[in-house]
Amino acid sequence: MGVLTRILILDLLVERAEFGHGGNQEVVRPFLKSSDVEVLLITPQMQSPIYNKKLNSNPDIILTKEDAPNWDDEFPFWSLLEVELEYKKVPFRRIIMPMITDYLKMKCWLEDLNIDAVICSGSRRNVSIWEEWMAPSALLMQISSNSGIPTLGICFGHQLLCHSFGGKVERHDSLSSGIWELELTKIGKEDKLLSSHLMPKDNISGLYTHQDHVMSVPFRLDILATTTHNKITAVRVNDGQGNPLPAWGLQFHPEAAKNRIKRAYEWGHISEDEFKSFKGEHDGAEILSSFANLVLKSHGRDGL
Repeated sequence: MGVLTRILILDLLVERAEFGHGGNQEVVRPFLKSSDVEVLLITPQMQSPIYNKKLNSNPDIILTKEDAPNWDDEFPFWSLLEVELEYKKVPFRRIIMPMITDYLKMKCWLEDLNIDAVICSGSRRNVSIWEEWMAPSALLMQISSNSGIPTLGICFGHQLLCHSFGGKVERHDSLSSGIWELELTKIGKEDKLLSSHLMPKDNISGLYTHQDHVMSVPFRLDILATTTHNKITAVRVNDGQGNPLPAWGLQFHPEAAKNRIKRAYEWGHISEDEFKSFKGEHDGAEILSSFANLVLKSHGRDGL
């Protein structure tokens, strides 16, 4: 085995195989061009809200079905699954997450895992309709961002990241689904996650499906982009002194590859109207490649 990258994913769409597990694979795929990958999955929305004492001695404990009493059986439970991607075998392993809101204890748990990147997926839940498991999840996102661990929040993950720093999230009356062009702010035009793949006159587009919107963010979050329907559509965390940290939130879905969308429609996970609205090109794959490149470079490894 060569270079190994350990990625921690808040896996919040397990009941939607193509946008959940399939989306996780699309997020991981660009890393494999330059690194072997191990994926640790946490599912706080399915886990018992009680802090599991087994974590006192070891931060990396396999999640069993017994530890996840809220598991949605639309998606078969597994603790470990090996997936072949880009001619490499990638282990996806579910682990127990501490369901706590103690900053120092959560920080120690994350440090002990020795993670290279943290990613929070989309979810069928809503930040505007708060649930108990969201508090430790938001804390984890805040800690990973503050610690300088490359962090990416997607859709729900974007909203949770913004909320964790004091942003305001509201639910709109209707669902927004489709592909929108982004207007980059001055900071966004200089941000490597969004702009490194663009030529000077290129446009950038994202695929959206959401009802919650981030309405405002505090000074710790810099707005990178806006759209006609979603004013705070991409953000980056700063250290409070204006210096950027490698932590981003994206309201759109960069992991929504065309083959995933097609299968999600065939399996009845998205409506015909949503499927039609998703036809067109977007920059998701390029943005995920940029994220992988930034993660590898932040750890002194060769980029893509």
